[in-house]
Amino acid sequence: MDPDHKQLVQLLPLLPILSELARTEHVTATAELLGVPQSTVSRALARAGAVVGAELLVRDGRGVRLSAAARMLLPHVDAALAEFRRGLDQVRQEQDAVRGRIAVSFQHTFGEATLPVLIGAFRERHPLTAFELSQGARAACLDELAAGDADIALTAPVATPGRELASAALYREPLRLVLHHQHPAAGRKRLRLEELKHEPFVAMGSGYGLRSLTDAIFRDAGIRPRTAFESQDTHTARGLVSAGLGYSILPPGGLGPGIHGPQGAGLGWVEVAIQSRLAYREIGIAWRERSGAGKGSGGHGGEAEPVRLFREMVLAEGPELLAGFIKGRG
Repeated sequence: MDPDHKQLVQLLPLLPILSELARTEHVTATAELLGVPQSTVSRALARAGAVVGAELLVRDGRGVRLSAAARMLLPHVDAALAEFRRGLDQVRQEQDAVRGRIAVSFQHTFGEATLPVLIGAFRERHPLTAFELSQGARAACLDELAAGDADIALTAPVATPGRELASAALYREPLRLVLHHQHPAAGRKRLRLEELKHEPFVAMGSGYGLRSLTDAIFRDAGIRPRTAFESQDTHTARGLVSAGLGYSILPPGGLGPGIHGPQGAGLGWVEVAIQSRLAYREIGIAWRERSGAGKGSGGHGGEAEPVRLFREMVLAEGPELLAGFIKGRG
């Protein structure tokens, strides 16, 4: 540590005492105002004088006054303290701003990792922020966003931007064919949908993002699937496949190659790549474009400050935060 920096470190704790003493010009009064013993003030002044290399106090009758050296230092001391107070005020204002609540609507498949990763990163910085979560089909998520019941929506496919809606992609992941582990094609690395066109299909219900994606994949392949079941979540869809009731098209389970599921009583499923240019989904964030200062506004175009901070973090850091998860799923 260089000598100048060492002196600064020694002087910093003494600055409030010097500043207050300049105002009172009385050791006892300064001690009372700062809530410390008089001896603490006296020792602090002695230490400060030793560091500076000049007497800072001059006895004047029963009181004291600052020396010429101390008066030379005082404007810089006050400026340093004022700057530090401004920094504290900024921190406190931001902390007060993020004591609010953020409403997030998301599709079921994002509740296991995507959303927790993003919320966890935000709560590390702003632990007092509360989140109100709502999960459902893609259409329902976007309806909640449009109605103002949600501040942010996580969907796949990414919402189409509009006059009052903005969106951005975060990451892309492949879609897989999910087959019963004893299916004749279970050992294959890749399949064309034409090879399964006569077999029962386990679909997601209407309004779900995966449903629109799989419908597009089938249209592109020129196939009309034999829909045997419609499920409301991917876990149920995998369970139906595991029982041998059909095949499905779903995001990766993140479990790697091999047989998955209960694997008892003939249960179990495997994932196989789809030979299709559309066999992927793009996950994104959507939010309302606001104008004017609305109720609860943080002064940023009517958007509450916690919402703005969370949205900006997701846009700037989301892909990197989710990189490990994406790699495992891919």
